[in-house]
Formats: sequence, structure tokens, C-alpha cells
Amino acid sequence: MSDRSLKVTAILLAGGSGNRMQGATSDKILMPLQGKSIFQYSFDAFQASQAVSHYVIVYRDQPQREQLSGLIPPDSTEVSWTLGGKERHNSVHNGLKACPSDTDVVLIHDCARPLVTPSAIESVTQSASTHGSACIAKKVTDTIKQISPSPGATNTYRLQGLDRSKLWAMETPQAFRYELIASAYESVSRRGQHITDDLSAIEGDQIATQLIENGRPNIKLTTPEDIHFLDFILQKTSNSINSEQ
Repeated sequence: MSDRSLKVTAILLAGGSGNRMQGATSDKILMPLQGKSIFQYSFDAFQASQAVSHYVIVYRDQPQREQLSGLIPPDSTEVSWTLGGKERHNSVHNGLKACPSDTDVVLIHDCARPLVTPSAIESVTQSASTHGSACIAKKVTDTIKQISPSPGATNTYRLQGLDRSKLWAMETPQAFRYELIASAYESVSRRGQHITDDLSAIEGDQIATQLIENGRPNIKLTTPEDIHFLDFILQKTSNSINSEQ
């Protein structure tokens, strides 16, 4: 159950360029799967969690904003809009600056992850309110090697094994006390630092983060191959719900 005294803002990142989709869709966030857009799956999960009191939606351009606006019920929780930046970290920074001033906890979510669940959102919100920083994540099960270039044939490297018991794959949402992440992103901006996830903004401060293990798929729609996997999972989920009704 969510703490109703918390002012929670969700930054929903919807403005990615989708270059790695190789033209499979003009806008992966608006692409329909099993009767709903990718964006709607994320938005509906946040709404169902009842953890969020305000949304900041980061969009790519005005035509996309107009289409996204049409997907949000008029009686939804408060929504603000802000234009994305050149890179993901620029978009997040814009989103943080658009948050209400009384925000206690902020959740940052890539809308290209449509399988996020209300329970995961609730868990990461409460954890961040207590610990300051929290993230949905999965333990790495594959053997991971760190590589360094090796002279010789193409694609040959010197390999160094990494201890997979210490490796986790980060997902979203990532959640933070607002003052903590807003200050960290100001530092990122001043340094001109390039980061690909939000936890990277606080790593230099040695701030402990609670990882919440996610036992369900929460993949990010990145390549055309991901479309088929997501479609399969969403169809399976829909069939399971219908069979229970």
C-alpha cells in the first residue's frame, strides 16, 4: 500500500529517437501491441499503482505530444509536459526541472518498458522514500566477460571474467528522493557528463541504493526483434486475465 502522505512524481520518458528500431516503426512509444500503445501500458501501470500524484511526460516533438495527449483520460492525475533533449540524460534533466516543487519522491521510467507492473512501482516508491534511492533490477545469470583489444584477427579480444554474483542488470523505474537526484543531475549537467541510466548520476557520491529484484519480464523495446517477444508476452498476459474472468 502506498504512503498517501508522499508527494510522488513520475517522469515518463517518451521522446527517444528509436534509431535501433531500424525503421520497423516510426515511433516505438506509440506503436500498438495487443490493442494498446506501448506508452499506454506504462501509463496504465502507474495509474493502477496509485502511488503517483503527478506525471511529467517528456516528449519528442509537438505531433508526438498531441498523440500522447489523446491517450490520457481527461480525469487522470495531474500531468505536465516537457520537451526532451538531445540525449536521455538531457531529457531526464528537463523532466526533473518540470517536477512540482513539493515533490518528495521521483520515479524515472523509460516508457519503452511496457511490462512494468503496479506492484513494482509501489515497491520502488516506498523503498526510495526510506532509503533515498531504489531500482528495479535483475540478477545477471549469464557469464559476463570484460574485453580489451587484442592484435590479430578481427573481433579477437583478451577476456577477463567478472564475478556474476556481484552483477545486476538495472531496469526502470528508478526512484529517488527528489532533492538527491535533482542535485545529482545538476552536477551531471555542469560537468557535461554522459550517462545512460539515472543511478550513474549518484554513483560518485557513494550513495547506497536498494535493489528490488524483479521476477517478471521488464524488457526495453530497443530492436525489431523485441517487438515479437513483447507481443508474445502481452498476448499471454491478456489470455491469462481473460481466462480468470
